[in-house]
Amino acid sequence: MRRLLLFSMLLVNCSLLFSWDFGLILDQSFGFGGTGDESKFDYSGSIVPRVFGLIGDNGNYYVSAGVEIDYIEDLTFTPELLRTELSFNFGNLDLIFGRMQHSDPLGFIASGLFDGARSSFDLAFGTLSLGAWYTGLLYKNRAMIAMTAKEIESLSEPVDKGYFAPKRLLSSLAWERIGMGKSLQSSIALLGQFDLSDGDKLHSQYIAGKVTLPVNAFLFNLGGCLELIEEGNNIDTAFAAEAGISYVLPTKLKNRLSLLGRYSSGGASAFLPLTTTEQGNILNAKLSGLSMISLDYIASINKTFSAGFASSYFMRNDLETYNAYPVFDKKSGGNLLGNEFFAWAQWNPFSDLQLNLGGGVFLPSMGDAAPNADAMWRVELNVVLSVF
Repeated sequence: MRRLLLFSMLLVNCSLLFSWDFGLILDQSFGFGGTGDESKFDYSGSIVPRVFGLIGDNGNYYVSAGVEIDYIEDLTFTPELLRTELSFNFGNLDLIFGRMQHSDPLGFIASGLFDGARSSFDLAFGTLSLGAWYTGLLYKNRAMIAMTAKEIESLSEPVDKGYFAPKRLLSSLAWERIGMGKSLQSSIALLGQFDLSDGDKLHSQYIAGKVTLPVNAFLFNLGGCLELIEEGNNIDTAFAAEAGISYVLPTKLKNRLSLLGRYSSGGASAFLPLTTTEQGNILNAKLSGLSMISLDYIASINKTFSAGFASSYFMRNDLETYNAYPVFDKKSGGNLLGNEFFAWAQWNPFSDLQLNLGGGVFLPSMGDAAPNADAMWRVELNVVLSVF
C-alpha cells in the first residue's frame, strides 16, 4: 500500500505541469575491491528522469524519479521517487513542500531526502527556517537511518524483505547568517527526532551550530552538537564536534590543503545521528564513538581536470560502541583502528559528462586495535551523463 502511495505522489506532481523542462541523468559506477586476498566486483547504476517548470509568477516544481540497478552477487532493480517538490516565493518568505533535500549545520546529524514541508524567512539578522518531515516513505538504503540494532540489521536485508525506512518524524528550527563581521558565516539549529514505530521508542533532540571564518588564504571552521537521547525511561546526553582549517597554496596551480578533525562520544553516552553519514572512502565508518583526523589535498590542473589525495586516521573513543571492521567484539584493548589512504581524479570534458576514478586502502596494521587484520582496499570508476 505504501509503495502505491509513493508512486501516486509522482503522478499527482506530474499533473501540475504547466511550463516544463525535461532532463535525464545516467549515473554508472563500477567497483572492485575486498579485504586481503578476497575480492569481488560490484556495479551500481541509476536512470533518473527529471522535470522542472514554473507555476504562475512565484512558484515552480521539480519532479524526479529513477530506477537503481545493483549487482554484487545478484542483479536487483529498485524504483525510487527522488527529489519531488513544489516551491513558492513571496518576497522574504519561501515555502517548499514534498520530497526535498535537507541538512543540519554539521552535515552528519540529519542529511538527505525527507518528505515534508519547510518555510524560510529572510530577516535583517539572518535567515530563519522551520521544517517538519516524515521518513517512513523513503527508500531505506538512501535514507540510511540506523539508530537501533534492528534498524542496522534492516539495512543489510534485501529490499523484498523491507523497502521503507524506519517511521520517524524530524523537526528543525534553524538560523543562518552569512557575511556577519569579517565574512563570518554562522548557523545554529534545534532538531527533534521522534520515533513513530511500534515497540520501544527512541527519541532524540539536538542543538547544533557551526561557524566559518575566512582569513586571507585560510578558512577556519568549528562546529559542535549536544544530543539528548530518550530510550524508555533512560535519558542520556551525547556530544559530537568538528574543527577544520583549509589553506589555498600560493601557486599558479589552483590547489588547497585541508585538515579536519571529528569527534563523537561513545559508551553509555554514544552519539546517535538520525542518518548515517559514512566517514572515509574505504572504511565507511559510522560517526558514533569514533574520532577521525583527515588531511586532504585537492588540485585543479585545468578547467576540466582535477585530482586529490586524502589520508584519514580513525580511532575509537571507547571499547564498546564501534564494532565494525576491523574489530567485531569487545576483546580488543586498542583504540587505534588504522589509517586510510585514498586518491581520486575527476575529468569533465563537457559540461554534461563527468568521469571519476578513485582508489584506496585502509590499513589496520597502522593501529593497535587489530594490527593483524587484513587490509581493506577498493578501486572504482563513476560516469555521470546528463541529457537535457
